[in-house]
Amino acid sequence: MNGYLGKLLIVDLTSGQIKDEPLNENYARQFIGGSGLAARYLYDLLDPDLDPLNPANPLFFMAGPLTGTRAPSCGRFVICARSPLTGLWGESNSGGFFGPEMRFAGYDGIIVKGQATEPVYLHIADGKATLRNARHLWGKGTYETQEAIREEVGDAKTRVACIGPAGENLVRYAAVMSDHGSAAGRTGMGAVMGSKNLKAVAVRGHQKIPLADAERFAALAREALAAIREDIMTAILHETGTAGSLDYSMMLGDAPARYFTQGSFPGGENLSGSVMAETILTGTYTCYGCPIACKRRVKVGESEIKGPEYETVCALGTLLLIDDLDAVAYLGHLCDAYGLDTISAGVTIAFAHYLFEQGIIGPSEAGMKLTWGDPDAVAKLIEMIAHRRGFGEVLAEGSRLVGRRYGAEELAVQVNGLEVPMHDPRAMSAMAVVYATSPIGASHNQSDMNLVEMGRAIEELDIPTTDRFEVEGKSPIVARHQDWRSFCNTLILCYFANLPVQTLVELLSSATGWEVGLDDAMVIGERIWNLKRALNNRLGLARKDDRLPKLLLTPLDEGGTEGHVPDLDLMLREYYQARDWDWETGQPGREKLAELGLGWMAEGLWG
Repeated sequence: MNGYLGKLLIVDLTSGQIKDEPLNENYARQFIGGSGLAARYLYDLLDPDLDPLNPANPLFFMAGPLTGTRAPSCGRFVICARSPLTGLWGESNSGGFFGPEMRFAGYDGIIVKGQATEPVYLHIADGKATLRNARHLWGKGTYETQEAIREEVGDAKTRVACIGPAGENLVRYAAVMSDHGSAAGRTGMGAVMGSKNLKAVAVRGHQKIPLADAERFAALAREALAAIREDIMTAILHETGTAGSLDYSMMLGDAPARYFTQGSFPGGENLSGSVMAETILTGTYTCYGCPIACKRRVKVGESEIKGPEYETVCALGTLLLIDDLDAVAYLGHLCDAYGLDTISAGVTIAFAHYLFEQGIIGPSEAGMKLTWGDPDAVAKLIEMIAHRRGFGEVLAEGSRLVGRRYGAEELAVQVNGLEVPMHDPRAMSAMAVVYATSPIGASHNQSDMNLVEMGRAIEELDIPTTDRFEVEGKSPIVARHQDWRSFCNTLILCYFANLPVQTLVELLSSATGWEVGLDDAMVIGERIWNLKRALNNRLGLARKDDRLPKLLLTPLDEGGTEGHVPDLDLMLREYYQARDWDWETGQPGREKLAELGLGWMAEGLWG
């Protein structure tokens, strides 16, 4: 199979058995790689009656056919399983170098089943996989763990994806970390690793990825690289990082403040990427094969740590009314070291502050006074969450369950259990339907329509920029963009790389030898989107679950979204029509499934 190594590693932690399994070529042709391919495999293995933290819940590490090749900005990988935070399909996308190294080690993906009797880590070197004792690593942070494993295996170039105390303690939004702060953060994949007593996966190899037309592929990769380097976004991201967009986002009302209840936060100006560049920035670094180098190194006190990205400066900054950049950077570092998703952690902690302010919880319950703008209290809460100590035991369950505990679930800013990221749908109406219909709960990484709303149209795919407050007629555009991003997530492409869509599709064709056009790519994306929807329908998702939380449907009286709330009902009705989904059940229609080559699923859904 050109473009693939042609095999998966199957690890049964209960029995200790490790074996190779040929990659299903039919699955690869239909679902390509990444989360699409993982979802197809999970559909066969899924037992809806199993708790996500049951050891039998399979865990997937999956790359795409462009991962580890010369295609620029395609070095990502995904970790997938049923989510302990949402109970639905869970996936988290990460950069760094782990994904390419997994391919160099000889595998397109890894499927982990069962539970070890004591902590272990999986070591893979050039096709040879072994389980090693990790008792001495249990309790260590993610940075310590990576260094210890590299020293133990005797290879400084070994790449390690691991959990910290949060994953060990089954925090429902625990992350899996690799390299210098690269996070597979969303949907709690770190807790799934913890439930299996799997501390880490370490990979190293020298395998070459076979290409159908290496000469053509090299030419296309050069073309793609030139396009990325010439794009203005590349220059901005390199100079100011992802937090460089904060000032503009605050002006639009896109960056949420004070737990999504305040339209503006002047102190947020202190957290921007430009301020970071002028004050604490010490350098930049990049992911595998990426010319953008948007990642930041900063100095806080006497320590050099990873600089916070946009989502982090909002989740641990503007959302909590903290305007101290050093403090926000340190809070982000704590989350990375403990292995916590900064988005879910920040939103859940901000929710606790909001409940405290409303008098729903008090100092005796929280163990402290919760005051907006106090980074010391937030640092304590992060540590308590990671170790499930005191009030941290409550917050470790995530916003939805926190709200349910205190009779205030309608105030939790989450969709299907996943905390809403830092793009307010009152500022970009397209994000309302993106969040409501995302297969993993509220996520901007299933469709970054916020960038389209800001001017990043994709004309070749009939995805135009429209007025950001407009709702009528927008949902079919959202559906097309979701399909395109589903395709991108199979390869796996970083969203910041603005390369020509035709070039990307031809890269896949020259790698695999399959003739894939733009229309084919969109069908593949739509097939994957509907597969994940059907997975969630099997897990209990219904039409009623396509919703937004109460606070995001409450207009603000100042700021960039003053008075505006998207008409979600109108958008959903148009969306269902564009998708050919049944309005009563929320399921893909029989004819749509057949059209996408998913007719075999219809009986399971419809009887």
